Amino acid sequence: MASKPNPQTSTQLRRSTRLTSKRIPTTTPPSQPVPKNKTRDIEDCFSQDEADSVRASLLRWYDVNQRELPWRRKHGCGCAGDAKERRAYEVWVSEVMLQQTRVATVVAYYNRWMQRWPTVHCLANASQEEVNEMWSGLGYYRRARFLLEGAKSIAKEGRFPRNATELRGIPGIGNYTAGAIASIAFNEAVPVVDGNVVRVISRLKAISSNPKDSSTVKHIWDLAGQLVDKSRPGDLNQALMELGATICMPTNPNCTNCPVSDQCRALSLSRLETSTIKVTDFPPKVIKSKQRLEFAAVCVVLVQNDSCENQKHVTENFYLLVKRPENGLLAGLWEFPSVLVAERTDVESRRKEMDKYLKNLKLDFGEEFNLVSREEVGEYLHIFSHIRLRMHVELMLLTTKGGLNQLENQGQDCQVAWKFVHDSTMESTGLTSGIRKVYNMTREFRSKQMSTNIQEPKNKLKRMRS
Repeated sequence: MASKPNPQTSTQLRRSTRLTSKRIPTTTPPSQPVPKNKTRDIEDCFSQDEADSVRASLLRWYDVNQRELPWRRKHGCGCAGDAKERRAYEVWVSEVMLQQTRVATVVAYYNRWMQRWPTVHCLANASQEEVNEMWSGLGYYRRARFLLEGAKSIAKEGRFPRNATELRGIPGIGNYTAGAIASIAFNEAVPVVDGNVVRVISRLKAISSNPKDSSTVKHIWDLAGQLVDKSRPGDLNQALMELGATICMPTNPNCTNCPVSDQCRALSLSRLETSTIKVTDFPPKVIKSKQRLEFAAVCVVLVQNDSCENQKHVTENFYLLVKRPENGLLAGLWEFPSVLVAERTDVESRRKEMDKYLKNLKLDFGEEFNLVSREEVGEYLHIFSHIRLRMHVELMLLTTKGGLNQLENQGQDCQVAWKFVHDSTMESTGLTSGIRKVYNMTREFRSKQMSTNIQEPKNKLKRMRS
């Protein structure tokens, strides 16, 4: 993120552009004209000539430099209804995946998603479990939940909404996503504003107010609306986002190759002889709220179940997974048994808390299982957008007395859903990145244990022979 302008910089900005902390009153929507007795500041709007010049420069640049991405492929006739709906679905999926996630990561997920659910009606028939498995690793799982809810809503209505107003009625679709779908798929002249667009417009107009402030947000949406090209709205919106992603970057903007550098007021101010202003002063850096630190005890319960197949003794490994509540952080996802604990807790205290939690699952470990071992695996710090979660991980190894089927039947009346998952399917199970890390930690721990157990008798034999 760019750094905040210093006091001297702010003084120069006020002298050069007459900036105010709030350019648009919250009571006046940005789409309304400014009263005749009010003088517009230079950053309040694009003149007609300026808007025409920026549009033309952006579109010429985009036609030559746009990245080849799978969600930009065209299907059939541009005016065909089915082609437009499929395009809308593809834009929707890609834009949701791209929120908080890098393009390079999204491409592989997008291709797998489209191979499995090529249309919105295919997605509507999927289960939340299937969607979570496909989404595993992308993070921010609420996005996947809204995609499925939205698909079911569209399938129920029987048609894909074709304008931004209707699209905003779909669960999980806000102003940004609605604008992207409507402009790219249905050619509606509406703006799109994401982080890249905020940065580009803030620099074009040298806007130094807080980009998170509601009046600033409205102002930038208004400016983006002034730039929308009526004949190619989707391409213009994508050009703005592409410029921010590849040229007008947060810390190292490539101003030399920018197609709108001649119209960039931030660049112009930075080139003044006595100026200390930098292009990267725009938009100003917003101080993020401090992440809170939480602590959790995580118990990886591994159950070894013995059976006989074709007169052969077979030992299978199963992991206990618990479903999180349907609301809140990581809603409805599966994880290893976890409980929040105080910052300074010893192993004994954490195990007492975990034992209480496991008892609430109606799993009687004394009656139904034999405890083989219970060992500390280690710690792992998982970082969310607003939480730093330090997990104390332990491994509990059990064997069954009566078989897993009997145990699963007993858990049907439990308020918390849980299940046993075979070791062979854990890799394909939809787990969050944090729980996946815990799983891998546990596997490495067991692998080292097994290697040590094999090596010790060999070393003992060598000593006896010597």
